[in-house]
Amino acid sequence: MTAAPRPEGMRVVHLPARTPYAWKLRSRDFHILNGTEIPGGHTVPAAVDASWLLEHGPLTWLDVLHLHHIDFEDPATLERLLDACLGDGVHVVFTAHDTRPMVGGAEDFTTRLRMLHSAEVGWVCLTEGSVTKLTEVLGERPDAAVIPHGYVAAPEELAGLEREPGVSSRYLMFGASRASRDQLSTMTNWSLGITDPDSTLHVLLRAFSPADFADGGRAPLLLETARRDPRIRLTMRPYPTDAEVVKAGLASDALLLPYLWGSHSGQLELAFDLNLLPVCSLTGHLAEQYEQHKGLVEEPEWFDWSQGHPNLFGEKFLTALENAAARLDSRPRRLDREFLDYRAQEHQVILRQYARVYGGDR
Repeated sequence: MTAAPRPEGMRVVHLPARTPYAWKLRSRDFHILNGTEIPGGHTVPAAVDASWLLEHGPLTWLDVLHLHHIDFEDPATLERLLDACLGDGVHVVFTAHDTRPMVGGAEDFTTRLRMLHSAEVGWVCLTEGSVTKLTEVLGERPDAAVIPHGYVAAPEELAGLEREPGVSSRYLMFGASRASRDQLSTMTNWSLGITDPDSTLHVLLRAFSPADFADGGRAPLLLETARRDPRIRLTMRPYPTDAEVVKAGLASDALLLPYLWGSHSGQLELAFDLNLLPVCSLTGHLAEQYEQHKGLVEEPEWFDWSQGHPNLFGEKFLTALENAAARLDSRPRRLDREFLDYRAQEHQVILRQYARVYGGDR
């Protein structure tokens, strides 16, 4: 039986909540407690962790704990939090953004997944492909609701905005320096492969950590590569905000997505939002994300790094980049208002789906 929402809406804590995915989940049926004051005078951190929640029990001040990225949580602490939620009547929901760890080892990540599965929390996957992959990892199919990612840039925030005109093609690459992304060779191949002197590449980075400069870290080479080509502009933010990313996107024509691996991509959804041409590796379930919107958005320029020797990855990317450059010469550059209207409707469906999951209905 589905639990009835509280009169003021179900009280939800996201762990963590500073990602665009979490903050867009706002509805009259539920509201986010991260960043707000709770009884006792404490403010729930945006990037709240399991330890903080355990220190502020009993957890009677929330109705739903929505778990997102669990890679950073100690398994024992996570297990204690799940027990506390069970004891305090808090419904736990887990969105499986990834099917392999972004940080840490595969064994620890699988341990966390199996813990959540055995605790019978509510699961959400972003694609059917992710459900299939997680079934392989867990040994049985999780009872998961499949809810697509949806927009990154809210359509209402794009009202009245338009892409800035440009003389030549402008490329954008952004995000953290992760092992799942090949930023270095992508930048080098762009610099040497795109010969138009008026083309530009904007690289919007999340702040480096010491690990980026440790043995094997690629940050020094990335910085040196950028210095050698005046057409490349580097910008670094502590954690790029939606507004900063949208501004960079509106001043661009194509988005470079050089994933070595990954389950899905919010960046790909942003490219759809802003009508950018994605130059995207064919990995994970990104093709399923495109199929979700097929006929409404332009198909990405794919390059397949799932097969073949890694030494051939560069030529595959550069071929895709050359194809994209030819496509950019003829494609329309304006925002697609019809697609943004569709996004607004899609978002309402996503919110209703989450309200059902939060209420305990798969």
